[in-house]
Amino acid sequence: MKKIWIPFILIFVLFLSACGSQPSAGGGTSPTNSGKSTGNTSAFTPETKGGMVTYQAETGPIEVPAEPKRVVVLSSFTGNVLALHVNLVGVDSWSKMNPRFQTELKDVAEVSDENIEKIIELDPDLIIGLSNMKNYDKISKIAPTVTYTYGKVDYLTQHIEIAKLLGKEQEARAWVADFKKRAQEAGKEIKAKIGENATVSVIENFDKQLYVYGDNWGRGTEILYQEMKLNMPDKVKETALKQGYYALSLEVLPEFAGDYVILSKNKDTDNSYQETEMYKNIPAVKNNHVFETDAKAFYFNDPITLELQLAFFKEHFLGKK
Repeated sequence: MKKIWIPFILIFVLFLSACGSQPSAGGGTSPTNSGKSTGNTSAFTPETKGGMVTYQAETGPIEVPAEPKRVVVLSSFTGNVLALHVNLVGVDSWSKMNPRFQTELKDVAEVSDENIEKIIELDPDLIIGLSNMKNYDKISKIAPTVTYTYGKVDYLTQHIEIAKLLGKEQEARAWVADFKKRAQEAGKEIKAKIGENATVSVIENFDKQLYVYGDNWGRGTEILYQEMKLNMPDKVKETALKQGYYALSLEVLPEFAGDYVILSKNKDTDNSYQETEMYKNIPAVKNNHVFETDAKAFYFNDPITLELQLAFFKEHFLGKK
């Protein structure tokens, strides 16, 4: 077994991300950026100055629009902006391929941190990216540019922080409180049904490589482990909890499979491992405790994706629509 790094999209995303990260993160998408939560990045109250406010970013105070109208997102935070009903004019490729976002992003351009001319053409009034983005110096001259380090704060604090930037903090705080309540209640129901000691794994086949995920790398991991407090197999704790993900070979997959498996499945990659006797003999597979989901829709940990994930878990664990 070995750990490998692949480019982060973000990608929770990490990306994840989702890929977070990652395979994508969070968070989110390809496994590159990771980290544990350290709390709020800011307790700063924005100061309004003629249509602009001062936002306390990781890099220091920055003047941003009080009500941004043309936002470019170069990372895994597209769903956060969409959930807050702020207009997007450009997003990253991972967001564009997300089936959950297709309707909202139909007329939104696909860009990256290397498409300087394209970003200029979009005439953004705010740009959001990750702290490891390329060409920050050039991009930050186009419009106020705010970056975040994936995993520096927990996934819900990250949404609130983005909401602060967009002038939507109270809306975000209300959603977070409601979401935590609903997710934790569902977790109690699930534990009562599957047993206090039952284990759950989140596994994905990304770019011909199997991965298992910890508790902060999108794909529903934040809900299952942080909110619902479901159990992670010991092998997953040992290898994926700190880094966020771990690369596996098929031969050791049974050691990492819990009593229940959330299989984040990429339909456009080789999934022939599911036809092997080794896979078919995994107890979760034999007991019909493998719940398959569309990886591209499950990567991230923004509110839109989180609502999808929570509904998926309630349906498959509890039979609730």
